Amino acid sequence: ARITGAFEGVQFKIDNRDSNTLLYMRLQPGYEVLTKPGTLVSMDAGVQVKGKMHFSWKKLFTGGELTFAHFFGPGEVVVAPETWGDVAQIQLDGSSPWHFGKHAFLACTPGIQMTTKSQSVGMALFSGSGLFVGVAHGAGMLFVHGMGAVIARELQSGEQWIVNNDHLVAWNCQYSMERIQAGGIVSTLQSNEGAVCRFTGPGTVYTQSRSPEHLINWINEHLPQQ
Repeated sequence: ARITGAFEGVQFKIDNRDSNTLLYMRLQPGYEVLTKPGTLVSMDAGVQVKGKMHFSWKKLFTGGELTFAHFFGPGEVVVAPETWGDVAQIQLDGSSPWHFGKHAFLACTPGIQMTTKSQSVGMALFSGSGLFVGVAHGAGMLFVHGMGAVIARELQSGEQWIVNNDHLVAWNCQYSMERIQAGGIVSTLQSNEGAVCRFTGPGTVYTQSRSPEHLINWINEHLPQQ
C-alpha cells in the first residue's frame, strides 16, 4: 500500500511497493534532504544539488568519507534503492537512537546525525560488515530500505523476537547476538554461521523478506562452472 506523510517542509510518498518501491520527496523552498549517492531516479529542474563531506556508506566501516547528495527545494526528488526492494520511514523524536545495517540507509532530513557503533569481536551483526553498525540520532525522518518487503514488528515491554541477522534492517530496542546450531541457541557467537539477534521490547524491529547475502550465494551456486 502507498504511504504518505510530511515532516518540516518535506512531503513524502512511498509508492510501487513492495519490490519496486520509489520514494518521492517534495521539498518546500529552502528545505533539504540527504540521500545515499547513486540512488537518484529523477527530480524537478528547479531542485538544487550540493555535496558535503559525510560518512560514506560504502566505506562506513573503514572510516572513509564521501560526498552525500544534498537536495534543496523547491521541487520533487525521486530516489530508489540500488536493488529491488521496499522502503520504510522512521520518525526520530530525539529521545532514542535507531540502529541499522550498512546497506539500509536511503535518505533522511538534516536533523538526523549518523554515527557508528562498535561491536565486540563475537558480536559482529552483519556478514561482511566488520564490527560496526550504523546509528541514527537526533530528530527528523529517516528512510531505510531492504530487499523484498520490509516488515515492522512492534515489541511490547519484555517481549522477545529472534531474527536471522541477514534479514535485519533497523531496530530501536535492546538486543543480543546468539548462534543457532543443531542443539538449539547458544549464548556465545563464534562465527557468522547461524547467527541470529535476540531483541527485547519495548521497541520496533524492521526486517527484510529477502537477504542480499542469500541471493549472492544462490547466484554463485547456479553459475556455470568454469
